[in-house]
Amino acid sequence: MAGAMLGNSGLARQLQASALGSPLESEAADDPIAGEGTKERPDFDPTKLELAPAFKLTRFADLKGKGCRVPPALVESVLGGFSNENTRPSGEGEVGKVGVGMDCTITPIRLGGLSMISTTDMFYPVVEDPYMMGRIACSSILSDLYAMGVQEIDNMLMFLGVSSKMTEKERDKVMPLMIEGFKDTAKEAGTKISGGQTVLNPWLMIGGVATSICQQEEYIIPDTAVVGDVLVLTKPLGTGVAMNCYQWLGSERWSRIKLVIGEEEARKGYRRALDTMARTNRSSAILMHKYNAHGATDITGLGLLGHAMALAKNQQNEVSFVIHNLPVIAKMAAVAKACGNMFSLLQGQASETSGGLLICLPREQAAAYCKDIERMEGYQSWIIGIVEKGSRTARIIDKPRVIEVPSKEKEDELW
Repeated sequence: MAGAMLGNSGLARQLQASALGSPLESEAADDPIAGEGTKERPDFDPTKLELAPAFKLTRFADLKGKGCRVPPALVESVLGGFSNENTRPSGEGEVGKVGVGMDCTITPIRLGGLSMISTTDMFYPVVEDPYMMGRIACSSILSDLYAMGVQEIDNMLMFLGVSSKMTEKERDKVMPLMIEGFKDTAKEAGTKISGGQTVLNPWLMIGGVATSICQQEEYIIPDTAVVGDVLVLTKPLGTGVAMNCYQWLGSERWSRIKLVIGEEEARKGYRRALDTMARTNRSSAILMHKYNAHGATDITGLGLLGHAMALAKNQQNEVSFVIHNLPVIAKMAAVAKACGNMFSLLQGQASETSGGLLICLPREQAAAYCKDIERMEGYQSWIIGIVEKGSRTARIIDKPRVIEVPSKEKEDELW
């Protein structure tokens, strides 16, 4: 990994070894779904790394959630000079292109009938466990390709911004764990990391690039929703609320929500958020082809409504999306209500990290899709809305049905 050198620290040597040696280029998993999901790990304890008990990964960045996001209108203005083609093939051998605005770019390459599909993303720390932060970052990057129905990822790059505010000991203990989490998720997805970039930075960051070379039938351009389709969501909402709730334990902010949630419930909600954020959307992408999906997007920083609006805007047909149901990690809807307008979870504006896919499916195929997901993963998906005739917009009804996930608590079980 090229970039700013970090002196003679053990971290510098380890990063170089990871970049140039076999650990980054380990063989991909043989089974496309083998190993999927979060490892059974105990809660992060910094003292086991010989760090201070009060060590917090999230203190190495001042922004998170919606605070990290540049407003979409400003992004469009700044990127106005870039190509934003969104075209479908019109003749034999032509390849459709998708540019700025959706989850990935699709670029025809010189070899006939093939396209390079790629995406990139960067993250500030949102959880305290560095290993899980690495997993979450990798999972979220991959989701952009999975939203296009891409099943096989050919290559990944990893970016690291190592905080200059960390002590050498903190860097040497924490950064290898983040790298390990990123690499483990890439391996489980059947891909490998071939390189990247490492720099010193005031704030801690981790990110990367994912690329796939595909034939046209291997991906789904997200623009063919039709009236009568339904909307399926593959992960529950509320990850941002759960992370904040956990970080408020023992602080003055806890007093705002302690009447609606207990401390153990907050910890369990956080563990649920970790589990869902670290889980990739790969099986969701595989089944998009089996059940004739008409397009999808992944739910991240813009929230459910923001991403639904972007997907609706991209459609060829004059359609709109109407959302009736909101699957939410248990107790997080009540926490969001207690916080007033801080999250706007039930308005679909709460920022999510490494969320599920929002998929347009034929009505007659949607229930079977959800059953197949549960069979493959052991996790639920939900039909949350419909596609109707309209002007390429999206909305959530005034009083959506909140689905608590899980609906019933089971002792010693996460879900």
